[in-house]
Amino acid sequence: MKKILLLLSMLFLSSMVIAQDEEETNDEETGPWTMGGDFSFLINQSTFNDDWLGGGVSNFSANVLVSYDLNYKKDKITWDNKFLGDYGLTRTKDQDFNRKTNDRLEVNSVLGYQMGESKWSYSAMMNFRTQFAPGYVFDQDEEGNETRTLETEFMSPAFLQFGLGAQWRDSDDLRVNLSPATGRVILASSDFTTSPGYVDGDFFGLDEGKSARYEFGAAINAYGKFNIMKGITAENFLNLYANYLEDFGNIDIDYTLNLVLKVNDLISTNFTFQAIYDDNAVKGFQVRQVLGVGVNFAL
Repeated sequence: MKKILLLLSMLFLSSMVIAQDEEETNDEETGPWTMGGDFSFLINQSTFNDDWLGGGVSNFSANVLVSYDLNYKKDKITWDNKFLGDYGLTRTKDQDFNRKTNDRLEVNSVLGYQMGESKWSYSAMMNFRTQFAPGYVFDQDEEGNETRTLETEFMSPAFLQFGLGAQWRDSDDLRVNLSPATGRVILASSDFTTSPGYVDGDFFGLDEGKSARYEFGAAINAYGKFNIMKGITAENFLNLYANYLEDFGNIDIDYTLNLVLKVNDLISTNFTFQAIYDDNAVKGFQVRQVLGVGVNFAL
């Protein structure tokens, strides 16, 4: 895991170096406030008729991505807020149920007070993360019919963090927040922790019959958005968390790369890569990637 953590950190740091190059923004300034974001609607489709002999299954997928920033800066005070929404579905011929390709709802907020004339600030941060819709595990019954079992849903789980520390800020598009004193709460409906045979810790670390798990540790949250070249924008998110109270050396990792290749003012190709390590959920890395063509415009 240390090698993978090092690789992700190097990828983010290289992004920070590239970010010093030319940047463009659609943000709107209103006094001390700066606001703006992006909306993308992506589609993918494959269709095969009954006479097609080369193999393949007809399928269709759609994905919506929203990223919005609301930032405040006056004198030595900064307040950075970011909303992220990502939801997608896919439908394959002969399957009884749709499947999710993406599902993410996240809010980040950092309040800072500048230290002298440096790029460092005292900071207080908040991070909230959950999902929009239920998630299922799919299987088949004895007769071959498709079945599904509820595995997660909105607010189950949900992650809420509050932390105090310091932030290094180069611009609205390049910043790193260090929070050595961070409280984290993992929330879920008790329905998921009271099922027959439930073992403490099975559902994101929660004990049997509980709907919350409390942790105290250290967090690093980094964000970098930059232009690789004209028409190609990369947005990076890196969140690290270590729990002082249990297995401190076991670091939770959440890294996301959103790459937008702009064709014209409306059409773009979007690529999303995400890697998550959280041993309270799965003893290994969760990895997803999505590639699609669709409509992209500034908010």
